[in-house]
Amino acid sequence: MDVIRLLDVRPDPLSVDEVLAAVSDRGAGGTVVFIGTVRELDGGRDVTSLDYEAHPSAGETLRTVAEKVAADTHLRALAAVHRVGHLEIGDIAVVVAVAADHRQEAFAACRQLIDDLKAQVPIWKHQRFDDGGEEWVGSP
Repeated sequence: MDVIRLLDVRPDPLSVDEVLAAVSDRGAGGTVVFIGTVRELDGGRDVTSLDYEAHPSAGETLRTVAEKVAADTHLRALAAVHRVGHLEIGDIAVVVAVAADHRQEAFAACRQLIDDLKAQVPIWKHQRFDDGGEEWVGSP
């Protein structure tokens, strides 16, 4: 079975259960899940909502990131899903998960996966604040 079990960039609400099920592996001694949510404060400003937009290459770039993490680590399974579109405070924006033989490998790989996803996958956040301001985060 392929280590990369689920990758997607989608407008629908994300399911932690779906991602966790994708990395389920009877041989894993450690499974780590990271859930990124929309927070109400950013830089001391009250966030009202945000929108994520993705470049058409986002899915392909996500696969490249996942393949590198899989090649750099010893994993049993890996999954990553990022939401696009309009999100409210508390909504889940991203879920990544990995399963490995041991917890140390799982923690390290999960951190690498989310860090590389945020740094390399062309997904941009448009935040709106209650003071009427707005900003783009991660845009070129």
